[in-house]
Amino acid sequence: MIKPLLSMPLLLALFVATATSSANERLNIVLLLADDLGWTGLNCFGSDLYETPNLDALAARGIKFTNAYANCTVCSPTRASIMTGKYPARLHLTDFIAGQNRPFAKLQIPDWTKRLDGEELTIAEVLQHSGYRTGHIGKWHLSGTGKQGQGTKPIDQGFDVSLERPPGSKGYLIKTPSGGESKSHYLTDLLTDKACEFIDQSKSTPFFLYFAYHVPHTPIQGRPDLVDYFESKVDPNATHTNPTYAAMVASLDHSVGRIVTQLENNQLTGNTVILFISDNGGLTQRNGKHDGFTENLPLRRGKGSAYEGGVRVPAIVYWPEVTPAGSVCDEPIITMDLFPTLQHIAGIEPSELHNNDGRSLAPVLRDPTHRFDRDLFWHYPHYHAGGDSPYTAIRSGDYRLIEFHEDKRVELYDLARDIGETNDLSTTLPAKTAALTNKLHAWRESVNAQMPTPNPRYDADQATKVVGKRKPRVQSIP
Repeated sequence: MIKPLLSMPLLLALFVATATSSANERLNIVLLLADDLGWTGLNCFGSDLYETPNLDALAARGIKFTNAYANCTVCSPTRASIMTGKYPARLHLTDFIAGQNRPFAKLQIPDWTKRLDGEELTIAEVLQHSGYRTGHIGKWHLSGTGKQGQGTKPIDQGFDVSLERPPGSKGYLIKTPSGGESKSHYLTDLLTDKACEFIDQSKSTPFFLYFAYHVPHTPIQGRPDLVDYFESKVDPNATHTNPTYAAMVASLDHSVGRIVTQLENNQLTGNTVILFISDNGGLTQRNGKHDGFTENLPLRRGKGSAYEGGVRVPAIVYWPEVTPAGSVCDEPIITMDLFPTLQHIAGIEPSELHNNDGRSLAPVLRDPTHRFDRDLFWHYPHYHAGGDSPYTAIRSGDYRLIEFHEDKRVELYDLARDIGETNDLSTTLPAKTAALTNKLHAWRESVNAQMPTPNPRYDADQATKVVGKRKPRVQSIP
């Protein structure tokens, strides 16, 4: 489909003109995005250490998705998919910003886009122009650096309010000025204060709160009281054994509890939809070494890998009087579905002129047995410390096929019988392998996906060498 040559104001006007609900009937929307939280990272998704009573309660009131996916095995592309409803491959935003430079690897990565282009229409802009007050709290990770960063901040992309971490701060243990002295905070608690303030300030108008957490991303630093608590609960024979990581997940859950309480105190729970998901799988290894941060078992591997552990994530949605309480849906969904879903929740009809790859989840939110007739794709033409080389993958029904670009090999798995991707069926089922490979190649061409190319500087002895480090980007909390 050729992208229409329309100005942003005109495209937005097409969305606004079809709004179907008056302001006083429109639902508030709270989107909560965890960072590096793996598929089994919540108690209600099977963790044997992490305690998440607030998220468990949210799942009990709403719907839990067991086949939810992030659009990428790393964060920035997934965040872009949420904002635009598009495949990262279509955006050419296919790695975390600013990526990882391996000048001597076998393949040379493409010249990809290291920012969310200001010309891309975001869900925040659609909601903002439809009368919503829009707020971004936490991690953005879609801005470029230097001149490339101009016009790419949340405030430029449809958010009325955007608050991140204090300038110059690192990690999770934050000190802020207080009456001439410094006061210590845990970053998640500090950002939750700001999220609660946004809800208070927005209660008289429809609002969209996008709270993008930093936890449980590295560095692995927990709130000291929570670390102490979990140290006494660790079972060395369990799957999850890191008390500090457990403390980080607990701080996430405490924050969700505070958000829900804030909505209750303002009598907003009856007209607020809450969505929770993660940006990619949990980090299990870096540079070929197991770090012991977390595990995504029974899924294979984690963040940065081509396997299920890198992209399958926990997801929960609570929509009052719509989602059947305590329901479970096994239909595959993906983060780019959030754009059309939020449009639907807000009562905004989609415009045919906006090239959206996602599907509204409204049918499965009402009926968890609903089925979409579609395949899902991932394209990562990069190297990552999480373990894998450039690849493209497809999930079609219960089958998942991965094509690795260094040697063109393919692997095929039947997830219904082999969720851990241990039994490669590519030679056993040649017809299925060929069919899915053809689908994968056709999709890649349809989105104009960038491909890695042979590297003339390839040096097998230095292939894993990383040159340069990305600089942290921070924004202030007033």
